[in-house]
Amino acid sequence: MSPAALPYILLLGLLFGSTLIVSRFSLSQFDATTYIWLRLALSSLAFAAVYLAAAWGNGRRRWPTGRMIWRDGLLLGIFGTAVPMVAYVSSLNYQSAGVTALLLTVAPALTVLMAQFLLPDEKLTARKGLGIILALAGAALLVARGESGLAGVQGSPIGYGLVLGAMLIDSYMLIYTRKHCRDYDTFDLSSVRTLVAVLVVAPLSLLLVGFDLSAVTASGYAALLYAAAAGTFGGLMLFLYVNQRFGATASSLTSYILPVVAAIGGVLFLDETITGVMLAGMALIISGIAVLNRRDPRPVEA
Repeated sequence: MSPAALPYILLLGLLFGSTLIVSRFSLSQFDATTYIWLRLALSSLAFAAVYLAAAWGNGRRRWPTGRMIWRDGLLLGIFGTAVPMVAYVSSLNYQSAGVTALLLTVAPALTVLMAQFLLPDEKLTARKGLGIILALAGAALLVARGESGLAGVQGSPIGYGLVLGAMLIDSYMLIYTRKHCRDYDTFDLSSVRTLVAVLVVAPLSLLLVGFDLSAVTASGYAALLYAAAAGTFGGLMLFLYVNQRFGATASSLTSYILPVVAAIGGVLFLDETITGVMLAGMALIISGIAVLNRRDPRPVEA
């Protein structure tokens, strides 16, 4: 990994970790799908505002109309944004932000495993295999012990399944982005992706759960605005930028920062707990990711 990627990775981990905390808080006031489509809609409005400002200014940024960017944006909007976001946020109904973040930390291992079959320049080695085993063992420990990160609450298979299933989809779309979306403008791709996600989630949410904001307070609206700005608008663009410039492995390294931010923030603001099982799982997962990202020694030339 290029050292130049490190500041972006740190910032991305902070944005996504804090958004998990805010999202769990928001579920006490919003239905999960209502919260998600409103968050996506606010982000889409931010994209639209930038395009309008550009049209009134120098006109150099125009709304994307190319067939290929809309094809890829459609796939990323559904499977890289809408489905994972609904699953991740819904999992917070069953477990703490810290536990969800820890499970998300396994994502780089899944990405590396999939890359073995989908990217010709990403071959599985013994070192990478060991890293994958360690990371998956950490996740398995959390699941086997029924860890929820909430005092007196047993972990739910539904919560675990939502995160792990979404990670599989997310990891594949991460590789897809690396293979097929490197030449797109990051802002244009992000805007299309977000708009597609809104158009998918909003009608389904309105149909299935309706639209009720009667329980939402000022703090709930503030949390929604923060999540839209930090976790969706800013976070998505930064994530795509890192993935396009530094590669799929570099963008997945945000998982180092994510569980630390989410676990500590959950304890400070949401009365969540950090247990011995969580620490043991974190140690295994982080060790696995560290092994995955160690560079193999170069052979000595004769």
